Amino acid sequence: MNARTDFDLIVIGGGSGGLAGAFRAAAHGARVAVLEPGELGGTCVNVGCVPKKAMWLAAELSQRIAMAGQLGFDVPETPPAFEWKEFIVHRQRYIAGIHASYRKRLDESGIVWMPCRGQFVDAHTVENSDGARLRGEQVLIATGGRPRRPALPGAELGLVSDDFFNLCSAPKKVAMVGAGYVAVELAGVLQALGSQVELFVRGQRLLADFDHELADDLLENTRQHGIHAHFGYHLAEVQPAGDGHVALISQAGERSEPFESLIFATGRVPSTASLGVEIAGVKLDDAGFVQVDAWQTTSVPHIHAVGDVTDAPALTPVAIAAARRLMDRLYGGKPDSKLDFRDIATVVFSHPPLGRVGLSEQEARAQFGDAVKVFRTRFRPMLHALADSPQRSLFKLVCVGEDERVVGLHLLGEGADEILQGFAVAIRKGITRRDLEDTVAIHPTSAEEVVLLR
Repeated sequence: MNARTDFDLIVIGGGSGGLAGAFRAAAHGARVAVLEPGELGGTCVNVGCVPKKAMWLAAELSQRIAMAGQLGFDVPETPPAFEWKEFIVHRQRYIAGIHASYRKRLDESGIVWMPCRGQFVDAHTVENSDGARLRGEQVLIATGGRPRRPALPGAELGLVSDDFFNLCSAPKKVAMVGAGYVAVELAGVLQALGSQVELFVRGQRLLADFDHELADDLLENTRQHGIHAHFGYHLAEVQPAGDGHVALISQAGERSEPFESLIFATGRVPSTASLGVEIAGVKLDDAGFVQVDAWQTTSVPHIHAVGDVTDAPALTPVAIAAARRLMDRLYGGKPDSKLDFRDIATVVFSHPPLGRVGLSEQEARAQFGDAVKVFRTRFRPMLHALADSPQRSLFKLVCVGEDERVVGLHLLGEGADEILQGFAVAIRKGITRRDLEDTVAIHPTSAEEVVLLR
């Protein structure tokens, strides 16, 4: 056995899921190698959750400064000019700190990190792009995904969501194609920081996987912020429009006004190309995702996969949790360890944020019919009421049965991102509306509205 090339675990991909798996396996005493050609942290740290949240915070500050001017603060310009490049320095400094922390932990954990690509040579052997071959008793595929660019004439004239983080200023006029998390979040950030944004949506609503009532209220909030949405829009072509601008051509032949920037937020595809999974015998589904069972194991018993390279919910905490439980099973003496995908909470960092855990009203009614009871409240958070802002919150509780067991909680409004986590724990434990009713409220807060719902 060659100690330099033989490992208990080879991890292909150094994003959130891959690193979580590597650290947990090493903590259990496994000898681990990680292959990652790009920056450590993958999509989340570099072109996803972290820089997105930083830009969202900048947008929030812009809106808060504007409200401060309305409430008596001496704000010389409303909103004041935003030095985008200066903020990027702070954003990237924060991300550089995460990179440094990962490198330190890899070193301290005794994990071999190879800054290069990996490709299967056989079911146990991975060759890196420098030609070195590594043999692993177990292999974890955690290569994530990449933005989808639609196969349309002129699509190369548009940006994809990753490119947003290369912007050094807010384009004056932006066309955003999409209606999911990324489209809604980036549209809100750009609008708040000085762009005029128009959304082009193939379907008839934003965020189709969320509770329809809250998604509709969010749409109204985006309109109040100045974003215009085109529903039922089928893009056929993108054409140059002079001075670096582009125009959108619909399938009906309609030509849009020129846009300084076009961003496609039309989903992501798994990064499985050039991995050689077919050589290893790993099966993919029709969309190219690595097929895994409930234990994160592929069609090959010693090869596993987590994160966006599978068809699991494309959420960083899901990839991390799945990887850690997998390593507890493989190396930690916990043979029953696996991730329970029920009632996973998630938040869209829109303006205001929209969060959910459990079933939407439409999902609950499809499953439980007339046994479903819904409780809701609309209100203005205190700051918005003081500033006479039109922004309102909608909190909604979905319950089932005579005991009114809570099967879904949906929050649209200021603080929803921070409020939801604690209630997610309670809902996973099977609380009823009576449990909420018996809880004394914290006043005055938005969160108290959840326990006061009647």
